[in-house]
Amino acid sequence: MDCCIRIFNETKKKRIPRKKLENAVSLVLDHFKKEINILIVLVEDEQILELNRKFLGHNFVTDVISFDLSVDNTYLGEIYICLPQAERQAKEFGVSLQNELMRLAIHGILHILGFKDDTVRSRNKMRKLEDMFLNKIE
Repeated sequence: MDCCIRIFNETKKKRIPRKKLENAVSLVLDHFKKEINILIVLVEDEQILELNRKFLGHNFVTDVISFDLSVDNTYLGEIYICLPQAERQAKEFGVSLQNELMRLAIHGILHILGFKDDTVRSRNKMRKLEDMFLNKIE
């Protein structure tokens, strides 16, 4: 598929697994045969909190927020990943930061593709898809 994936790091941490994040998102897009230009931005707690307040009306830090900005035949999505939250979750779940970042990127692209996680059933479905894609990468 022909899409563009750009990754920006707005955090203090300099080393991030750019290629792994690209590969994770590409795998999902290829699987669903979608061509979407994707922007992934790694942010700090304060930035994700502001996005969560402004766009979702939630007053808490979250791990990932995604936006489908597609218009007409131009397909564009933005994924914001909170790096400090990803670090906390990686530690809590006993996985590498790279693994958690890939899971969050996959989660974000699944949302852009229309998947929801607002019920137990839909959350389980998304989790199974995340696991399937992660297993294909590692």
